[in-house]
Order: sequence, then structure tokens, then C-alpha cells
Amino acid sequence: DEMVSPRYPNRRLCAMMESKQLTINVVREETEMNITTVGLDLAKNVFHVVCFDERNKEVKKRMMRRNQVRHFFTQLSPCRVGMEACATAHYWGRELRALGHDVKLVPPQYVKPLVQGNKNDYNDARAIAESLDRPKISFVAVKTTEEHDMQAIHRMRSQCLRDRTALSNSTRGLLGEYGISFPKGLAVLRRKIPELLEDA
Repeated sequence: DEMVSPRYPNRRLCAMMESKQLTINVVREETEMNITTVGLDLAKNVFHVVCFDERNKEVKKRMMRRNQVRHFFTQLSPCRVGMEACATAHYWGRELRALGHDVKLVPPQYVKPLVQGNKNDYNDARAIAESLDRPKISFVAVKTTEEHDMQAIHRMRSQCLRDRTALSNSTRGLLGEYGISFPKGLAVLRRKIPELLEDA
């Protein structure tokens, strides 16, 4: 056989390398075709996924950045995707459903008992995927954009009411230090404060 230079491989070596790469690509495609369940651990920037086949055998795991998540699931055949019902879960639920996946949001209290070994992101993803097959688990419905908008409005209003009550109480407490006391009620406070400012 000819001496093969590392810098200038001959045709035989090139053919072997191409064949090996083709085999790797075929195995990778078969693995992705066999994936039926995915556990996705959500985060702000770095996400972790663990994939299982129809026999619940782990066939793939991966860590990815936020901008890689959609591309990763685009390459998968439609499958079940489990996520904890936490911040950004509804957004990703809508995004992955648009790609044809069956998304399930699992309440965190059902995931925590299933975590095996040390707590890390991959084990969390495994526990999320395992919870999809557990009976008597009530999944959280993925909210539409309109439902999310309405929920956000109600939450912002509730926060404004809490802030208003806190400001009213702190104002009454401060005035009490100067011997000024008003009857209960927000309307009374609103009426009396301008009168105090005029007399100041």
C-alpha cells in the first residue's frame, strides 16, 4: 500500500472517511426518528434536553443555548415534550406546538419526587420526561397569547392595588407620628391630604 500523508490523504482514505461520516449521519437520523419523548429543562439562557425512544430508553441528551432550542426541535419528528410549568413554559409550549409536538406542562410538585441522583439539569429533564407516563397527574394547559394577555392584566392590576394599599398605610403611619389621624378609607385619605398641604 502507498504511504498516506496526513496532509494529503489518498482516495482510499478519503473514501473511508466519507463512509464513516455517512454511517454516523444515518445512525443520527435513525436516533432522531425513534425519539418519542423529550424532557426539556427550561432556563433563561442554557437549556437541557434528554430524549427517549418508545421503550423509554435514553437515546440522546444535549445542552443548548436559547437561540438553538427551536432549531433542535425542528429536526425532530413530532413527539411528546414535557416541561415544568414555570416561567416561560407557556411561551415555549406554544412555539413547540406550532412545530407539531405534543407539549405537556407538568406542575413542579410532581417532578421533584422523581429526580434521581444529584440534582442537576439533566436529572431534572429526565424526571420531567418520566412524569409524563405517571398516572393521576393533572397537566397544566398551555395558555394562548390572548389568555396570557388577560392573565398579565389581572396580575398587574392586583400589584397596583397592593402598592396603593401599602402606600396608604405608610402615609397614615407617618402622619400618626405627627399626631394626625384620619378615619379609615382611601377616599378620606385622598380628600384630607390636599387640605393638609394647603395648611402647611
